[in-house]
Amino acid sequence: MELLKILYGTTGISMITGRQLIMIIISLILLYLAIKKQYEPYLLLPISFGMLLANLPAVANEGLMEKGGLLYYLYQGVKLGIYPPLIFLAIGASTDFGPLIANPKSLLLGAAAQLGIFVAFLGAILLGLTGKEAASIGIIGGADGPTAIYLTTKLAPHLLGSIAIAAYSYMALVPVIQPPIIKLLTTKKERMVEMKQLRFVSQREKIIFPIAVTIIVILLVPSSAPLIGMLMLGNLIKEAGVVSNLVEHARGAMLYCITIVLGMTVGATADGEHFLSFVTIKIIILGLIAFSFGTVGGVLFGKIMYKFTRGKVNPMIGAAGVSAVPMAARVVQKIGQSENPKNFLLMHAMGPNIAGVIGSAVAAGALLIIFR
Repeated sequence: MELLKILYGTTGISMITGRQLIMIIISLILLYLAIKKQYEPYLLLPISFGMLLANLPAVANEGLMEKGGLLYYLYQGVKLGIYPPLIFLAIGASTDFGPLIANPKSLLLGAAAQLGIFVAFLGAILLGLTGKEAASIGIIGGADGPTAIYLTTKLAPHLLGSIAIAAYSYMALVPVIQPPIIKLLTTKKERMVEMKQLRFVSQREKIIFPIAVTIIVILLVPSSAPLIGMLMLGNLIKEAGVVSNLVEHARGAMLYCITIVLGMTVGATADGEHFLSFVTIKIIILGLIAFSFGTVGGVLFGKIMYKFTRGKVNPMIGAAGVSAVPMAARVVQKIGQSENPKNFLLMHAMGPNIAGVIGSAVAAGALLIIFR
């Protein structure tokens, strides 16, 4: 019996705490959503598995997140702000900026959709959080996971697990959260508006655009350089057309490898002792407010453009101003098609969608200037 007691004492079952058990259940639910429901599986899958690892007592006791452990060294890429810019590089190499170039007014919709960042920031301040914590929570409103992770590691690393999980959970729930808000703020007549086909964008324009954006944005907001610089470099590599192998590997193998490591190490920061707190509840609530107001800001500005253009702009495309590329644009396309089968809004919505990525990176840079 003594031997059995000793053996039992070495198992994880004897060491597990109530908080760890709750976190294991949460991680299993997130795994279900990633696999069965396919909610943002590329990141939700490794994040939830990292969370599972961090809360298994046997693994925790091995010190995977302690100095010398495997996840500790992998996590340095997050802590030092390396992984998010590299993901931006891959996103740039995967994205066609043509719709934004063809319709520069989309930048205004992308900017308007950043409203959620500042609404959540003010809400966090009112709830007693510090400026750095409020800025890190507010950036969830940009619906841009890498940007949220990047800013949080710089300003409030102790909140990384909660903010990352909230940001990617709401990104995954774009098809659930956005449609009710869009329908609430628009009329059937507005949703049925057909937009003219975008003009053709030349390769020269596509090459000049990332160079010009890099120069202008970084001169105005220098701290946005890591994100904007990598995003535009990736796009320039794509549009230059002279290094096809780099493009293929950047948007393929590199993107997926970094995504796995980033997701797993971020998830591993969500251990029960730190994650299950009143602050996490605040982050979840404020994150939803941020994301919702981001959609509201984009749609309301879309309605303004609808009025000024005398009905030529479908206000729904403003909802794509959040940075969830291309999911938010697809939501707009789906709603548009359901209201009017002849409606093809995907490319029109991609302009604000791309603008939202740029806008959230600029907003993160501005917050860094203020609070770092």
